[in-house]
Amino acid sequence: MLYTIGDLHLSLGCDKPMDIFSGWSNYLERLESNWNSKITDDDTVVLLGDHSWALKLEDSYKDLEYIHTRLRGRKILVKGNHDLWWSTASKINAFVKENGFDSVSFLFNNAFLVEGVSVCGTRGWIRENGEPADAKVLNREAGRLEMSLKEGVKLGGELVAFIHYPPIYGTEENVYITEILHKYNVKRCYYAHLHGASIRGALNGERAGIQYKLVSADGVGFDPVRIDQSAL
Repeated sequence: MLYTIGDLHLSLGCDKPMDIFSGWSNYLERLESNWNSKITDDDTVVLLGDHSWALKLEDSYKDLEYIHTRLRGRKILVKGNHDLWWSTASKINAFVKENGFDSVSFLFNNAFLVEGVSVCGTRGWIRENGEPADAKVLNREAGRLEMSLKEGVKLGGELVAFIHYPPIYGTEENVYITEILHKYNVKRCYYAHLHGASIRGALNGERAGIQYKLVSADGVGFDPVRIDQSAL
Protein backbone atom coordinates (compact mmCIF):
# COMPACT_ATOMS: atom_id res chain seq x y z
CA MET A 1 0.00 0.00 0.00
CA LEU A 2 1.01 3.63 -0.52
CA TYR A 3 0.77 6.38 2.09
CA THR A 4 1.94 9.96 2.50
CA ILE A 5 2.61 12.54 5.22
CA GLY A 6 4.75 15.66 5.44
CA ASP A 7 6.68 17.87 7.84
CA LEU A 8 8.11 15.53 10.47
CA HIS A 9 10.48 18.36 11.50
CA LEU A 10 12.86 16.02 13.29
CA SER A 11 15.56 17.52 15.50
CA LEU A 12 17.27 14.48 16.99
CA GLY A 13 20.68 15.87 16.06
CA CYS A 14 20.07 19.48 17.12
CA ASP A 15 18.14 21.53 19.67
CA LYS A 16 15.00 22.48 17.75
CA PRO A 17 12.07 20.91 19.61
CA MET A 18 8.66 21.02 17.96
CA ASP A 19 6.66 20.22 21.09
CA ILE A 20 6.84 23.87 22.11
CA PHE A 21 4.14 24.48 19.50
CA SER A 22 0.45 23.93 20.14
CA GLY A 23 -0.68 20.49 19.08
CA TRP A 24 2.82 19.01 18.84
CA SER A 25 3.15 17.52 22.33
CA ASN A 26 4.48 13.93 22.27
CA TYR A 27 4.25 14.05 18.50
CA LEU A 28 6.97 11.47 17.84
CA GLU A 29 5.24 8.93 20.08
CA ARG A 30 1.93 9.67 18.33
CA LEU A 31 3.55 9.45 14.91
CA GLU A 32 5.23 6.11 15.64
CA SER A 33 2.07 4.63 17.11
CA ASN A 34 -0.11 5.68 14.18
CA TRP A 35 2.52 4.78 11.59
CA ASN A 36 3.59 1.36 12.83
CA SER A 37 0.06 0.24 13.70
CA LYS A 38 -0.92 0.12 10.02
CA ILE A 39 2.17 0.37 7.83
CA THR A 40 4.09 -2.81 7.09
CA ASP A 41 7.57 -3.33 5.71
CA ASP A 42 5.94 -3.99 2.33
CA ASP A 43 4.28 -0.55 2.24
CA THR A 44 5.66 2.74 0.92
CA VAL A 45 5.30 6.20 2.46
CA VAL A 46 6.04 9.44 0.59
CA LEU A 47 7.38 12.08 3.01
CA LEU A 48 6.58 15.56 1.76
CA GLY A 49 9.48 17.66 2.95
CA ASP A 50 10.79 19.35 6.10
CA HIS A 51 12.16 16.08 7.40
CA SER A 52 15.03 17.45 9.50
CA TRP A 53 16.16 20.72 11.04
CA ALA A 54 19.80 19.79 10.29
CA LEU A 55 21.81 22.39 8.40
CA LYS A 56 24.38 20.02 6.91
CA LEU A 57 24.03 16.59 5.35
CA GLU A 58 26.21 14.90 7.98
CA ASP A 59 24.09 16.45 10.73
CA SER A 60 20.95 14.80 9.35
CA TYR A 61 22.25 11.35 10.36
CA LYS A 62 20.14 10.88 13.51
CA ASP A 63 16.97 12.09 11.81
CA LEU A 64 17.42 9.86 8.76
CA GLU A 65 18.37 7.00 11.09
CA TYR A 66 15.09 7.54 12.94
CA ILE A 67 13.12 7.47 9.68
CA HIS A 68 14.93 4.31 8.62
CA THR A 69 14.85 2.37 11.90
CA ARG A 70 11.76 3.53 13.80
CA LEU A 71 9.24 3.92 10.98
CA ARG A 72 8.26 0.82 9.03
CA GLY A 73 8.15 0.48 5.27
CA ARG A 74 9.94 2.08 2.37
CA LYS A 75 10.26 5.85 2.58
CA ILE A 76 10.46 8.23 -0.42
CA LEU A 77 11.54 11.75 0.58
CA VAL A 78 10.65 15.01 -1.19
CA LYS A 79 12.60 18.18 -0.39
CA GLY A 80 10.98 20.83 1.84
CA ASN A 81 11.87 24.47 2.35
CA HIS A 82 13.54 23.75 5.71
CA ASP A 83 15.65 20.85 4.43
CA LEU A 84 18.85 22.87 4.29
CA TRP A 85 20.88 19.66 4.69
CA TRP A 86 19.62 18.42 1.30
CA SER A 87 22.47 18.27 -1.21
CA THR A 88 22.93 16.94 -4.74
CA ALA A 89 21.23 13.69 -5.71
CA SER A 90 24.55 11.89 -5.84
CA LYS A 91 25.58 13.07 -2.36
CA ILE A 92 22.32 12.32 -0.56
CA ASN A 93 22.01 8.92 -2.22
CA ALA A 94 25.61 8.12 -1.31
CA PHE A 95 24.98 9.24 2.28
CA VAL A 96 22.06 6.89 2.89
CA LYS A 97 23.89 4.03 1.16
CA GLU A 98 27.04 4.51 3.23
CA ASN A 99 24.99 4.49 6.44
CA GLY A 100 22.84 1.52 5.52
CA PHE A 101 19.56 3.47 5.38
CA ASP A 102 18.30 1.25 2.59
CA SER A 103 14.62 1.98 3.27
CA VAL A 104 15.16 5.66 2.36
CA SER A 105 15.04 7.00 -1.22
CA PHE A 106 14.78 10.51 -2.65
CA LEU A 107 12.31 11.96 -5.15
CA PHE A 108 14.59 14.37 -6.99
CA ASN A 109 14.06 14.80 -10.77
CA ASN A 110 12.96 11.15 -10.91
CA ALA A 111 9.91 8.99 -10.21
CA PHE A 112 9.00 5.71 -8.51
CA LEU A 113 6.42 3.13 -9.52
CA VAL A 114 4.48 1.88 -6.48
CA GLU A 115 1.57 -0.50 -7.07
CA GLY A 116 0.29 1.22 -10.18
CA VAL A 117 1.12 4.78 -9.05
CA SER A 118 3.93 6.79 -10.60
CA VAL A 119 5.14 8.81 -7.61
CA CYS A 120 6.28 12.19 -8.97
CA GLY A 121 7.05 15.53 -7.35
CA THR A 122 9.27 18.37 -6.23
CA ARG A 123 9.55 21.00 -3.51
CA GLY A 124 7.54 23.70 -5.31
CA TRP A 125 7.19 27.30 -4.16
CA ILE A 126 4.46 29.80 -3.38
CA ARG A 127 4.49 33.40 -2.20
CA GLU A 128 4.10 33.95 1.53
CA ASN A 129 3.91 37.02 3.73
CA GLY A 130 3.75 39.36 0.76
CA GLU A 131 7.14 38.31 -0.62
CA PRO A 132 7.66 38.99 -4.34
CA ALA A 133 7.48 36.18 -6.87
CA ASP A 134 10.85 34.67 -7.74
CA ALA A 135 10.76 33.70 -11.41
CA LYS A 136 14.03 31.79 -11.17
CA VAL A 137 12.76 29.56 -8.38
CA LEU A 138 9.36 29.14 -10.02
CA ASN A 139 10.88 28.04 -13.33
CA ARG A 140 13.35 25.73 -11.59
CA GLU A 141 10.68 23.95 -9.58
CA ALA A 142 8.33 23.68 -12.54
CA GLY A 143 11.21 22.19 -14.53
CA ARG A 144 11.94 19.66 -11.82
CA LEU A 145 8.30 18.66 -11.61
CA GLU A 146 8.17 18.17 -15.37
CA MET A 147 11.33 16.04 -15.30
CA SER A 148 9.76 13.90 -12.60
CA LEU A 149 6.50 13.54 -14.51
CA LYS A 150 8.36 12.60 -17.68
CA GLU A 151 10.04 9.81 -15.74
CA GLY A 152 6.65 8.83 -14.35
CA VAL A 153 5.24 8.54 -17.87
CA LYS A 154 8.00 6.06 -18.71
CA LEU A 155 7.05 3.96 -15.68
CA GLY A 156 3.47 3.71 -16.88
CA GLY A 157 1.49 4.21 -13.68
CA GLU A 158 -1.09 6.83 -12.77
CA LEU A 159 0.77 10.12 -12.41
CA VAL A 160 0.28 11.38 -8.85
CA ALA A 161 2.04 14.57 -7.70
CA PHE A 162 3.64 14.98 -4.27
CA ILE A 163 4.73 18.59 -3.65
CA HIS A 164 5.90 20.18 -0.41
CA TYR A 165 4.42 23.65 -0.96
CA PRO A 166 0.70 24.02 -1.67
CA PRO A 167 0.27 24.76 -5.39
CA ILE A 168 -2.83 26.76 -4.42
CA TYR A 169 -3.42 28.61 -1.16
CA GLY A 170 -6.05 31.28 -0.67
CA THR A 171 -5.83 33.68 -3.59
CA GLU A 172 -2.33 32.50 -4.52
CA GLU A 173 -1.78 29.93 -7.24
CA ASN A 174 1.58 28.76 -8.50
CA VAL A 175 0.54 28.59 -12.14
CA TYR A 176 4.03 27.41 -13.09
CA ILE A 177 3.25 24.23 -11.16
CA THR A 178 -0.47 23.87 -11.91
CA GLU A 179 0.10 24.29 -15.65
CA ILE A 180 2.54 21.38 -15.57
CA LEU A 181 0.03 19.29 -13.61
CA HIS A 182 -2.62 19.97 -16.25
CA LYS A 183 -0.17 19.38 -19.10
CA TYR A 184 0.43 15.85 -17.85
CA ASN A 185 -3.21 15.26 -16.92
CA VAL A 186 -2.44 14.77 -13.23
CA LYS A 187 -5.64 14.18 -11.29
CA ARG A 188 -4.30 13.96 -7.72
CA CYS A 189 -1.87 16.20 -5.87
CA TYR A 190 -0.77 15.87 -2.24
CA TYR A 191 1.03 18.70 -0.47
CA ALA A 192 2.22 19.76 3.00
CA HIS A 193 3.94 22.84 4.53
CA LEU A 194 0.90 24.34 6.28
CA HIS A 195 0.68 24.33 10.08
CA GLY A 196 -1.45 25.74 12.87
CA ALA A 197 -3.97 28.36 11.86
CA SER A 198 -2.87 28.21 8.19
CA ILE A 199 -4.37 24.72 7.93
CA ARG A 200 -7.84 26.28 7.92
CA GLY A 201 -7.12 27.86 4.55
CA ALA A 202 -5.90 24.64 2.94
CA LEU A 203 -7.49 23.40 -0.25
CA ASN A 204 -8.84 19.89 0.29
CA GLY A 205 -10.87 19.05 -2.74
CA GLU A 206 -11.19 19.50 -6.47
CA ARG A 207 -9.97 22.53 -8.39
CA ALA A 208 -10.04 22.57 -12.21
CA GLY A 209 -10.13 18.79 -12.42
CA ILE A 210 -7.38 18.09 -9.89
CA GLN A 211 -7.98 16.74 -6.38
CA TYR A 212 -5.74 18.45 -3.81
CA LYS A 213 -5.13 17.22 -0.27
CA LEU A 214 -3.08 18.63 2.62
CA VAL A 215 -1.03 16.02 4.49
CA SER A 216 1.23 18.07 6.80
CA ALA A 217 1.87 16.10 10.01
CA ASP A 218 -0.24 18.24 12.34
CA GLY A 219 -2.85 18.68 9.63
CA VAL A 220 -3.53 14.92 9.60
CA GLY A 221 -3.04 14.20 13.31
CA PHE A 222 0.44 12.70 12.79
CA ASP A 223 -1.23 9.82 10.99
CA PRO A 224 -0.04 8.90 7.46
CA VAL A 225 -2.75 9.15 4.80
CA ARG A 226 -3.39 6.19 2.55
CA ILE A 227 -3.39 6.85 -1.18
CA ASP A 228 -6.58 5.29 -2.52
CA GLN A 229 -5.59 2.96 -5.33
CA SER A 230 -9.08 1.57 -5.93
CA ALA A 231 -9.64 4.13 -8.67
CA LEU A 232 -6.71 2.88 -10.75
